[in-house]
Amino acid sequence: MSRVAYLGARQSEAMTIGRRDLVLGGIGVGLAAAVGPRAGAAHEETEMPAPFSTYGIVPGGGIDQTASLQEAADKAARSGTPLFLPPGDYTTTKLELKSGTEIQGVPGKSALRYNGGGALISIENAEGVRLTGLTLAGEAKPIDGGALLIAEGVKGLSLSDCLIVGSAADGVVLRKVSGRITDCEIGDIRGAGLFSEDATGLEIGHNHVRDCGDNGILVWRSAVGEDGTIVTANRIERITAKSGGSGQNGNGINVFRADSVMVSNNRITDCAFSAIRSNSGSNCQMIGNSCARLGEVALYAEFAFEGAVIANNIVDDAAMGISVTNFNEGGRLAVVQGNLIRNIFFRKDADSRGVGIAVEADSAVSGNVIETAPGYGIMIGWGRYLRDVSVTGNLIRNAHVGIGVSTEALAGTALITDNLITGAKDGAIRAMNGATPTGPDLATASAEAYRNLVVSTNVAR
Repeated sequence: MSRVAYLGARQSEAMTIGRRDLVLGGIGVGLAAAVGPRAGAAHEETEMPAPFSTYGIVPGGGIDQTASLQEAADKAARSGTPLFLPPGDYTTTKLELKSGTEIQGVPGKSALRYNGGGALISIENAEGVRLTGLTLAGEAKPIDGGALLIAEGVKGLSLSDCLIVGSAADGVVLRKVSGRITDCEIGDIRGAGLFSEDATGLEIGHNHVRDCGDNGILVWRSAVGEDGTIVTANRIERITAKSGGSGQNGNGINVFRADSVMVSNNRITDCAFSAIRSNSGSNCQMIGNSCARLGEVALYAEFAFEGAVIANNIVDDAAMGISVTNFNEGGRLAVVQGNLIRNIFFRKDADSRGVGIAVEADSAVSGNVIETAPGYGIMIGWGRYLRDVSVTGNLIRNAHVGIGVSTEALAGTALITDNLITGAKDGAIRAMNGATPTGPDLATASAEAYRNLVVSTNVAR
């Protein structure tokens, strides 16, 4: 499968003084008057600076303010005093932020509007950059291979309570970045909402990612290796595949070559392909996600991976619930447990799917509930690609075939026990020749004819 590379990559003077501050201020004035002018002067000399400053920046409507914004950001970085952008619009080309820069705005009201330059904000080889309460608006203007925010080689990036919208390319592109992207809304994006490559300790949490042309959140590495990004409690919806392809686009969350990525407790809906798709990413965890209305496989572990845990997820309305596949490419070792999968359908193309759960190698499938699958409830192996699969304690209702298992001459061993299968139209447990069931229903007939199968104590009704 081809992969598309992403190159993109309170104004302090007007602070409101609370009643408590006035009282304390009055006490201070009284003390200064009591002890004399020298004590008052000493107090002025040691007074702390304001907690933030506008550095003279005021909203400018359609006037380009790149120079003044850049100067203010540089002053903020040097002084360690956050730059505050009052409510309004600030038209700008690319701003380059240095270590220690902190910019604050009023969420939904302090807007940087893109006026060219390949990005609105660029951060390179920096530390401790914090952006809070800003709107980054792309205005749907062309961005040549870029994004509204690009960060590379950044340690401790914090992006929170920001609105990132209207990009003609990507929303946020991160390379070799550590930090946190939290409580942001990223939407109306032509490419990917958020793309991370070679992260060095990143958390992506509690964001709303919506209406993206190709993908929602991508966690990639330039080569296979440890990544450890945490993707949790995000709401992701309406992800299309405008750039086409067979699965590299159209995904809510896409993990590629990145090991030990944790994807948990996300709500993912209305994606052209998968809710979560992990390609060649070992030790990936997909836990407690709620997924609905997916055009292909909802939860996917594919190609050269070793280790996947797919547990306690809900999948409702997809062409396939869960697939752990590509043993021919080294894909192996998985736990698929405690998932609820329902309303599976056939796609309107040659790759019709219609399967609840499919696994191939070194996998345990247990405690899942599957209801309504026009193909197989559970499919074990494909041709010769089957090794050491245990399928136990699952409930399958209203599938065409409850469980199908490969019995090709070179296929490995499968254990099928203690499953409850009801309403299967063409047999509860069937041997498979490719996609075609053969022989008797093994839930009621002996499986001794198949040297690779152990089938026992299943209930079929």
